[in-house]
Amino acid sequence: MSMDQRAALHRQAFVDEAVDLLAEWETCMLALEQSPDAQTVDRLFRAVHTLKGAGGMFGFEDLAAFLHHAETLLDRVRAGEVAVSRPLVDLFLACRDHAAAILDGRGDAGVTQGLVDQLAAWGAPGQSLPGPAQRSSGAAPSAAAPTPAEEQPRLWRIRFRPQENIFRTGLDPASLVEELMGLGSAQVVLLGDAVPPLSALDPESCALAWEVLLTTTAAEPTIRDVFIFVEGDAEVRVEPVPVEDAPPRLGELLARRGDAAPEAIEAALAHRKPVGEVLVEAGVVAPAQVEAALAEQRSIKQLKDASAAAEAATVRVPAAKLDALVDLVGELVTAQARLSQVAMEQGSGALSAVAEEMERLTDALRDTSLSLRMLPIGSTFARFRRLVRDLSTELGKDIALVTVGEDTELDKTMLERLGDPLVHLLRNSVDHGIEPPHERQRQGKPAQGTIRLVAEHAGGEVVLTIEDDGRGIDVERVRAKALEKGIISADVTLSHEECLQLIFAPGLSTAQKVSNVSGRGVGMDVVKRNIEALRGRISIASTLGQGTTITIRLPLTLAIIDGLLVRVQDAFFVLPLAAVEECVELTAEAKAASSARLIALRGDLVPYVEVRQVFGVPGTPPPIEQAVIVRVLDRLVGVVVDAVVGEHQTVIKSLGRVFQHVRGVSGATILGDGTIALIVDLAALVL
Repeated sequence: MSMDQRAALHRQAFVDEAVDLLAEWETCMLALEQSPDAQTVDRLFRAVHTLKGAGGMFGFEDLAAFLHHAETLLDRVRAGEVAVSRPLVDLFLACRDHAAAILDGRGDAGVTQGLVDQLAAWGAPGQSLPGPAQRSSGAAPSAAAPTPAEEQPRLWRIRFRPQENIFRTGLDPASLVEELMGLGSAQVVLLGDAVPPLSALDPESCALAWEVLLTTTAAEPTIRDVFIFVEGDAEVRVEPVPVEDAPPRLGELLARRGDAAPEAIEAALAHRKPVGEVLVEAGVVAPAQVEAALAEQRSIKQLKDASAAAEAATVRVPAAKLDALVDLVGELVTAQARLSQVAMEQGSGALSAVAEEMERLTDALRDTSLSLRMLPIGSTFARFRRLVRDLSTELGKDIALVTVGEDTELDKTMLERLGDPLVHLLRNSVDHGIEPPHERQRQGKPAQGTIRLVAEHAGGEVVLTIEDDGRGIDVERVRAKALEKGIISADVTLSHEECLQLIFAPGLSTAQKVSNVSGRGVGMDVVKRNIEALRGRISIASTLGQGTTITIRLPLTLAIIDGLLVRVQDAFFVLPLAAVEECVELTAEAKAASSARLIALRGDLVPYVEVRQVFGVPGTPPPIEQAVIVRVLDRLVGVVVDAVVGEHQTVIKSLGRVFQHVRGVSGATILGDGTIALIVDLAALVL
């Protein structure tokens, strides 16, 4: 790889990381607006500081110069000289947006200068600081002010061991040690235990490490900020040294310095009794107290080990590589199914054993690779807080966004494609749903409206709910608009639910005026189309004067699912296994006895549909058919087929645009013998 290619790779890695830092910046600002605290200010400072430092390092000098001014004002916030207020949050959010624009190459020099002027003038002589009345609710005047404890010097032990390739990244680790020494009084010990013999020494590799005993008034985040550019390229440990404790034992110091091997020290001390045993014999403590202390010691060690393992297990991988991996796994699953088919046809025990082992390994690889693509939906939720905040301010409304289930995981691709539909639904809730404060108070509601965004797992699906406590949907107005637009005819009788479904018709809007937010009747039809393109479903419920709830149901992944393979005549179909409850026999006599298409199931009557009839499969059904009982939208429904073949790992293949409107089919898959099987869309089939 050439130097230019390597530089481009590092630059792209910085841009990827910058996206996370900008998201952290926005999250911190919104959190500070609600409840200022020193910890969040420190998080924000670290994000801006990292963005500035790394930006300058990777060629974004204009970004680094701009962020230097933001960092300067933020440092005053940390010192308690500037209070957190709504105008300050607005300014920093504008700076955040402009930083994103600079990264995208859209940074305007005039905007940069305007923001720099605002940052420089904030709290300067001649401009008064925001007074108490301007401070946000609950804002402490000096939320980030150092505590008395932080002003007292403390002793820290910092161990810094860079990776061997740190020189190739352009970083000088010694400069970081020098910066650390500037924070206070320091004793530096150079650790050369990993330095190889001269004959094997690579001048471009770093084999040194440092241990610094630092006495300083700086807080731990300030110390860690020194190493913020090398977080992924070095082992950094910052530990407070409790000065009230006794000095370390001689054996520990000798082992740490390498003057004596730990094994030799342990061997020399082996004949000594454990301290706990000595103390028990002396009557100082009870055996139970020693056991409790040992348990605490083990817990601390386990906690540290787990934390270190979690940090070491994090790695950033380009999304394209994950997509390629899942595609390859999909091909492997198909090949494995073919191998199993061949093994069964040849009746070879040895080949069958290999096929079973391959199936086990493929299952594990499939689950692991798919889990790599799963991301918590909270990363999507975070951007909506800013959206609701800005829109409610623009429209003069007071709206709280409540999010639940941020840890719910969804496929990465689905998360990316879900963003725009959710933005549209939230904009509708803010603009059409939630009333202005005076209107809400007139109706006896709280002045502040609430939008709840909830994500949860339900069976094999992820269910998203957008619920507001606003004015609700007037179905009579919807019906009148639909008549006016010619979407329905005057003689059509529609239920309440069917009227609500008209919201998804193209060109229909009940807004009394068009705003720059919504009102042109363009969007809900696109939202529904986008959700259905993800093999999802969207439904709506609303009560006039009480609010609206929109529910979106999505599959967990778009790539591979566990399916139940069934057969009708010579055609094969796959039912999503997560929805299958059980399989029962359905005799010709039972079908003949029930003209209402109902199956008696342990005292209950379950309706059923016949796949043969739905898809027009020719032929005569067998005397005894199989009814696969599935749960769809909390209802049990029987899906009648000729035979159940068994479980099947289903690699989902798109049917293309020609078949996109075929009802009841969501895709196709290739079986081991090359036969095509259709994947049944159960919701469309049974509703």
